[in-house]
Amino acid sequence: MSGVDELLGNARAYARDFDKGDLPSAPARKTAVLACMDARLIPSRLFGLQEGDAHVIRNAGGVVSDDAIRSLAISQHMLGTEEIIVVQHTDCGMLKLTDEGFAGKLEEATGERPQWPVHSFDDLDENVRESVRRIKESPFIPRTDRVRGFVYDVETGELREVT
Repeated sequence: MSGVDELLGNARAYARDFDKGDLPSAPARKTAVLACMDARLIPSRLFGLQEGDAHVIRNAGGVVSDDAIRSLAISQHMLGTEEIIVVQHTDCGMLKLTDEGFAGKLEEATGERPQWPVHSFDDLDENVRESVRRIKESPFIPRTDRVRGFVYDVETGELREVT
């Protein structure tokens, strides 16, 4: 059995007992979480979230890319979120590459250079600060007074706020 087949079995079991079909699309906690896609970080477990509680947006590095801004803008303008949490983490793969190096690797493998930025970084705390700054400076995000950034420690499970 493949990994996907096993996950599909889990999805069928989840659906058998599903009783949350009446939840509104707007998140109950009026919060959006932007986090890294790293499998060691599960925002719903970390923050004790259930279905319907918050929007969780994930990408490599938990960076504020144009697509993250797009999702956050929709979250606030269309679905009423008022707070944003940015979560990046220790031992992130984005700390171990460079934009130029990764773009070169893709070009070597495919014959094409990506048209999108990689958003690598070399200072975790500074990248969290920059991510919060990008959200606060975006003209598309109306509620920026409650944007906070954190670093999750993958070894201890602890969360540390970056100010």
